[in-house]
Amino acid sequence: MTLHAVHTIGRSVAVSAGDVELFTYVYRPDTPVLESPKPYVHPIRTLGGALVSLFRPHDHVWHKGIAWSLPHVGEHNFWGGPTYVEGEYVQLANNGSATHREMTTLEADGDRFVIGHTLGWTSQEGAPVIEERRALSATVVDAFTWALVFETTMTNVSGATLDFGSPTTKGRENAGYGGLFWRGPRSFTDGVVQSPDGAGGDELRGTRAEWFGFRGRHDESGDHSTIVIVDDQANPRHPPRWFARTEDFACLNPAPFFSEELALPDGESVSFRYAVVIADGDRGEEGSALLAEQGRKALR
Repeated sequence: MTLHAVHTIGRSVAVSAGDVELFTYVYRPDTPVLESPKPYVHPIRTLGGALVSLFRPHDHVWHKGIAWSLPHVGEHNFWGGPTYVEGEYVQLANNGSATHREMTTLEADGDRFVIGHTLGWTSQEGAPVIEERRALSATVVDAFTWALVFETTMTNVSGATLDFGSPTTKGRENAGYGGLFWRGPRSFTDGVVQSPDGAGGDELRGTRAEWFGFRGRHDESGDHSTIVIVDDQANPRHPPRWFARTEDFACLNPAPFFSEELALPDGESVSFRYAVVIADGDRGEEGSALLAEQGRKALR
C-alpha cells in the first residue's frame, strides 16, 4: 500500500495510506510554554481509520498523542506542567522547549515514508540544553497493521552533566514516566495492558520487558484496536521498566529512567529507538506477541 504525505511547510507532515490519514507529525506546534512545547504525533489512526490517540486531555493538557517527553533533565522540565519536588508537584519556571531547527529528510519509497529533522532543546529562559537529531519512519506491515519507528540522538550542550530522571527517581513511588509516551483515547480507559508474560491492568506498571501493548475499544463503532511498543535492544537500560495505565486513562511508556537516573556528560550523546505497531482489532495475547515481532522487524 503506497504512502503519501502532505507537508504544511513550517508546521506539520500528514502521512496517509489510501484515503486514511495515518498520522500527523506536528514538528512546530503552538504549545503554551507551561506545557513544555515539543513536536508530537496526533491524530494517529489504524489502517481502518480508527483514532488511537488523544490530544491535550483536560486532566493532563501536556499529553499529546505520542511525544518524546522528559520530566527531569537536570533542573529542566521537558514534560510539561508542574515538576515533582520533595513530595509534591510545584509549578516552577523550568518548562523548557524542544524546537524544530531544520528538516533533513522527507522522502517516500512505496510503502515507507521517512521524516527527519534537527531540534534545539532550550531552558525556559532560552539557554541551550540539548541538540537533537530525530527521525520517524512509517511502514505498512499488512492490510490491518502499520508501524512507526521513532529514533533520536540527543547531545548535551548545556555545559554541565545532565541527569535524566523521573518523579520516581525524585521520590514518588511507581511514577517513573518519561521518554516516548503514548496517550490513548478516552474510550480505551479500563482496556487491557498486555505484557509478554500476560494481560492485566495497572498492576503491571513498573514491569521490565522488551515490549508492552494495549488492547482498547472504541466508542460509536464498538471496534477494537491494539497498540504495541517495542524497545530496541541497543537502547540504554534495555529492557526498560514500563509506565502503563488503564484504570484512570490509557497510556504506554517505555521508561528508561523509571527508577534510576542516567547521567549524560557535557558534549556526549545518547540514542534511543522504538517501534510503535498499530493494528485494527483486538489481537489478544498471541496476536500482540506477533505484533511485537513485527516491531522488531521494523527496527531491523
